[in-house]
Amino acid sequence: MLRRIALGGIAEAKDGKFGDILLADVMTSYAKVLADLYVALCMFLRTGGSATARPDRGCGGVVVIPLILAIPSLIRLRQCLIEYGRVRRGPLKESTGWGGQHLANALKYSTAFPVIMLSALQRNWAPDSTAIYRLWVAACTVNSLYSFYWDVAKDWDLTLFDGAQARNSPELHGAFGLRRTLRLGPPTLYYGVIALDLVLRCTWSLKLSPHLDRIADFESSIFVVELLEVLRRWIWIFFRVETEWIRNNSPPVGLGIDDILLSDYQGRYEDED
Repeated sequence: MLRRIALGGIAEAKDGKFGDILLADVMTSYAKVLADLYVALCMFLRTGGSATARPDRGCGGVVVIPLILAIPSLIRLRQCLIEYGRVRRGPLKESTGWGGQHLANALKYSTAFPVIMLSALQRNWAPDSTAIYRLWVAACTVNSLYSFYWDVAKDWDLTLFDGAQARNSPELHGAFGLRRTLRLGPPTLYYGVIALDLVLRCTWSLKLSPHLDRIADFESSIFVVELLEVLRRWIWIFFRVETEWIRNNSPPVGLGIDDILLSDYQGRYEDED
């Protein structure tokens, strides 16, 4: 499984595709951790180096770190393109559509690359460039908001970004913007998780404040930001697994439901009680 994922592969649905997706998504949250591990190893192995000194983020060159940061997103990007290819090669079914959702998902992961490249430019080549800084802010905004939208609307199948009729459907029993079946707790829990996901998706914005940008560069602050991203992903997994369980246990069952969103079915979820 690890070998398959490391090459950007993905299993068929019947062979554990969901597990491949979960693990690859987790790797995207650990990208910065992996890059810092490389820095620590580089410092430890070089002549006169030490793994306990203040991290030298230039250790290993200016290309390797951005590459390490990009690899997890490249893996998920390739997985999405593989899934799109499978849909296009297979028979056209209502449950899978024409594969556009996989292209949209691939586009989401591709928005990480401008952020990584512009960050590397700022740190290593043009630290005082206003134009690059503004491009970095724009790239971060697109990546964060696109990823947040995907978390809520696609990974968790919530109706928050659907039309007014779907958000206010009587079938939601007052759970505005959520869905009919909520297995992990009351609606307030879901609203809290949505808000937390948005905040943690935007931790990069610390650098936008003139009196906070230096704090964001402290090693302790970097550690806290990385820890918060791991926490966000940990919470995300619970709600993603809940969504997958509902997809596999709600009518219509047995139609090869693989990637289609539950919101694409009329009458969002039948009662299972």
